[in-house]
Amino acid sequence: MLLAAAGCSFTDDAVAVPPPAPSAEEAGLCRALHRELPESVAGHERRTAEPESDLTAVWGDPAIVLRCGVPRPEKMSDPRAKAVEADGVNWMLEPQGDARRRFTTTYRDAYVEVTLPAKYAHDVTPLAAFAGAVKKTVPKSL
Repeated sequence: MLLAAAGCSFTDDAVAVPPPAPSAEEAGLCRALHRELPESVAGHERRTAEPESDLTAVWGDPAIVLRCGVPRPEKMSDPRAKAVEADGVNWMLEPQGDARRRFTTTYRDAYVEVTLPAKYAHDVTPLAAFAGAVKKTVPKSL
């Protein structure tokens, strides 16, 4: 079933996305998340990540990139770190030097990272597309 879902809407060239190396428990959560991810995000269809992995997903061009099972960002220890909430999921913001913005879930058993291209510099709407899948598959940590 994963192959059918994965192959149905990829129309563009693959996007290079290095998969993280999570623990076995986190990888299990990420596989469950991967099965629940939407086919489109902010009007962008899903594309192929290279290498293909249950730990990564890509939408649109320029790409919205999701990686699951990333290490806890050091920035999370900074009490001045900025965060946003999207449909019940909290995300820590890390601006990137090229106007992209990286968001990482907080208070979850596996860290999910979403990088938004510069065109979303002032818009976190795409994060809402992931909320249902994250809440369903990646439990809150205590």
